Order: sequence, then structure tokens, then C-alpha cells
Amino acid sequence: MRIFLVGATGAIGRRLVPMLVERGDSVVGTTTSDAKQRDIADLGAEPVVVDVLNRGQTVAAIVAAKPDVVLHQATALAGSFDVKNPDRFFAQTNTIRTAGTDNVLAAAREADVRRVIVQSYTGWPNSRGDGSAPDLATEETPLDPQPSAKARQTIAAIAHIESVVPATAGVEGVVLRYGGFYGPGTSLDADGEITERVRKRQFPIVGDGAGVWSFLHIDDAASATVAAIDRGQPGLYNICDDDPAPVREWLPALAEAIGAKPPMRVPAWVGRIAIGDNGVRMMTATRGSSNAKAKRELDWTPQYPSWRDGFRTL
Repeated sequence: MRIFLVGATGAIGRRLVPMLVERGDSVVGTTTSDAKQRDIADLGAEPVVVDVLNRGQTVAAIVAAKPDVVLHQATALAGSFDVKNPDRFFAQTNTIRTAGTDNVLAAAREADVRRVIVQSYTGWPNSRGDGSAPDLATEETPLDPQPSAKARQTIAAIAHIESVVPATAGVEGVVLRYGGFYGPGTSLDADGEITERVRKRQFPIVGDGAGVWSFLHIDDAASATVAAIDRGQPGLYNICDDDPAPVREWLPALAEAIGAKPPMRVPAWVGRIAIGDNGVRMMTATRGSSNAKAKRELDWTPQYPSWRDGFRTL
């Protein structure tokens, strides 16, 4: 099969290309940097420089490649995550999720591409639950209708992806809502940003730590993406492990797994000073996600069913 991968040098792109090549696919991978073309070639794909925000360039590249499937994995994440102001941190990525996604869909239609698979996210953008067990967000659960003021643009960009991709005429549009990444090349790697902050005791449990997070090893994100190439109806799929857990449970376990001291605890009002309203919501009110649909319809099973095992590999 001929695959066009937008964002081949990102954390998931670097794991995806070898999986696709191993199964016999011919892969064209994009980068925005001339210097990174060699990296893509070394992974086994054909490199091409494309700015997904340039519609003409995007259309020309996809039409020339003549792919069967387009995988849109492009983001623009650099530096430390601004938990207090995610809209500022995700500003460029939000543009990629909106205008960039529109350009990819236009190119796919012009090139008669059969299927387009686009990256989204499940976790803190979920609407907050009522606290009942298991109270997990499914693909039918709406995004947070009342996000913190500095997260509205980010959630709006995610909502754009999730509305336009499945609705694009002539294309099988699939949106994969990945959980929180950990593993090689992510902020939760052996020497990643989150891991280092936990080692330095700069990542405390805020308030009651009841916010439930759904994790996903980066290799499981890649394997689910491969599964979605051949299976599943157009629509949304939560891609996460089987073990959503509150911060007060997974954070001490992470510290133990990497040989760090237990995390400190701070009241919510103290946390709000440092990480803002959005950060406190993430720590105390985030709703976990169910992967039942992906396991059923994509015939996908995570290699790391629980972060408890996955964190030990760090």
C-alpha cells in the first residue's frame, strides 16, 4: 500500500515509519526541514519537504505521491508545556489542526485518496464527569463545554478536527484520539521533561489528585494507527491503555519506577498560583477515556495494557 505520512519526524512518526515499512508499505514522509530528509530516508521512507499550512504545496505533494492512505501526524510542539496557558503553547499546533487539516483533506480529495487518518487527543479536553465509577469518556462524550479561559482555542481546534474529518465527502475520515504519550521521544521518557520534573520533586500532587489520566505508550499509538489503515468505519476512536488512573495513584508509581522520591502534595489554591485554573483541573477533574471501541472495531490491543508496566520500561 502507498502511504503518505505528514509529520514523519515527530515522536509518533519515527515509530510509525518502520512499522509501515516492515509490513510492506511504500511510505512518503514529510518534514518542514531540508536537514531532516536524511532522517526520514534512514527510517526507510521517501522524504519530501512540505509545509502543511501551504495548501498549494500540500496538494502538489499528495497528488504527486498518489497514496492510498494519508496519515496526518503533524504538530509543532517545542519547549516546556505551558500548563497555565495551553493556548499559547499549542498556538502553532492549533493552526496545523485547523488550517493544516483542511489543506490535507483538500489534497486528499484532489488525489482521490481512499482514507485519511488524523491525530487528535483525549484527556483533559474531555467534559468533566460526575465522579461515578467508571465514568469514562467514550467517543460520544462531548468535549468540555466550559474549558478554562486559556484552553478554549486548543479545545476548539480539536473540535474542528473531530467534526470535519469524518464528514469530508469522498474520503473515509478517521480521527484517532491518542491518550497521554509516554516512551521514547516523548516528554515522559527516561530523560523527558515530565520525568525530570518528577525526579526534582517539581511535579506535586495538587489538591485531591482525583484527575483521571489515560496513558498510551508511543509504540501502541503507532500500532493503533497501523490498525486503522485497514479497519474501522470513519469516525472517532479513543486510543489509550486499559488502565485510566487518578494523579494521586499514577504519579507516586512513576516516581517509584524511576527511583525518585515520592511527589509532594500541595493544596489546590497553592497549585492554582503556579499552574493556573487549567492545571488544577488537569490534576483534580480530568476524565479518563475508554478504549473499548478501538479494541472492538480496530482489532487493536495495546502492547502495554497498563502504564504500571509501561512506566517500568523507563
